[in-house]
Amino acid sequence: MKINGADQQQRGHVLLIAGDAATRRRAVQVLPSANLAALSLLPTSVLLGNSAPSDTTYLDGIHDQNALQVRLRAAAATPGPLLVYLSGRLTTDRRGRQLYLALSQTTASTTRYTALPWEWLGTELRDRPRGLTTVLFDLAADKGAWPLLQEYALMPAATAAEVFGVVAPPGFSGTAGVSEYTRQWIQQLRHSPGRPTNSQVHAFTVAAAALPPGALVIPSAPGLTASADQPSMTELRRLLAENAGRMPRPRPADEETGTPAPGQPEEPRPTQPAAQPASSSTTAVHASGDAPAPPVPQQGREVAPAPRSVVRHLPTQPPLPADPAHVQEPEQDPRPYIHALAQAGRHHEAAQLAQVWEHHILQTNGYNSLQATQWAEIRADLAKMAGNWLLATQLWAGAGRTRLAQQASDAPELLAAARSAHYCWTQITDSAKAQECGPELILLLSSLPALDRRHLMMAQQRLHFLNRH
Repeated sequence: MKINGADQQQRGHVLLIAGDAATRRRAVQVLPSANLAALSLLPTSVLLGNSAPSDTTYLDGIHDQNALQVRLRAAAATPGPLLVYLSGRLTTDRRGRQLYLALSQTTASTTRYTALPWEWLGTELRDRPRGLTTVLFDLAADKGAWPLLQEYALMPAATAAEVFGVVAPPGFSGTAGVSEYTRQWIQQLRHSPGRPTNSQVHAFTVAAAALPPGALVIPSAPGLTASADQPSMTELRRLLAENAGRMPRPRPADEETGTPAPGQPEEPRPTQPAAQPASSSTTAVHASGDAPAPPVPQQGREVAPAPRSVVRHLPTQPPLPADPAHVQEPEQDPRPYIHALAQAGRHHEAAQLAQVWEHHILQTNGYNSLQATQWAEIRADLAKMAGNWLLATQLWAGAGRTRLAQQASDAPELLAAARSAHYCWTQITDSAKAQECGPELILLLSSLPALDRRHLMMAQQRLHFLNRH
């Protein structure tokens, strides 16, 4: 959560809320007080990802829903960046149609009067400016709340906020200390070089944390399908950083086949990727300087240019050669432009352009070439950014199998592909579709002795859970 210009001096705020502890047969599942204590050891600037002056409010043991609402309202009035962290037990009232965060004196019969209605969180934060608000939660649901979460598969909150967190299902045995998700979030902030974005911290945390099987993982703000707030494309960034060898430019107009783009497969599709250009309210990637946006390469039709604030210093694309079989080495790699389109929320266009390049690479370098595998991984990242978790899982798993046939089982690129496939699989909310690609993922994970064994264990546990329900 970074801000530019005059906003850098706007005062920020961190609001840490500890609800009621979640227990099962006297065993602690989530201990909110321990989570707040651990977070309090981090500097506020690290929690916010911003060096602006800021305040911190700790609410541990609060039992009045109205007093908590007042605190939320005061925090929402903060002009600068805001982080709201919630930990505790999710429950429902006796009617069972509304979620509540149980407070210290909440009982089954007093939920409506002593717990915090979850919708109040969205109500108080709805007028916040986009890009300045993050909601982070580490919760456990009781038996009444869990079916409601399974029905909606999302945690309602303000659409202006980035929302990250996990909700553990009822019945799991937790630890008496800091929850696994919160502990890993803290570790990522402590040990990552620089300050990763919240999306990146969340992705790294979920990959590293030993979450309970079937836990609900929320990667981004509900209601924003494939927005620019999605995590950055790790593989594409890596390839750009490596500045791999130049590739000849194909002629997209000659090679378009009308096949559905990778970001929008016909079936199956767990999450509808955004096919529309990002609106003016889409959060942009801030950059210093005012370099103009690059023109869009010709693809048989004119496409609107990318927003100006998305990427800086991208050179103008050279004109397409008349014959792709006799091209000169181009001045510009296409991947920065594809990255710019995806960051701007134009996932359909980015996927189409990536598909054209992958087709060209397959024809010129072969299906088993390293370049072809890299473009499959780029398409996987594009699908992930578009929220198409099933396609992303399938592409990452396929890239992993290809690398396994050509590289050592402990190759860093292979292990990264396997971790990415596992992460994307955990985001598939459709049980049938998760079951469909689960065995293939587990086969890949079991073939990598150098991979953290928790990945295989968690995948097996989740697939077992899915097969029983």
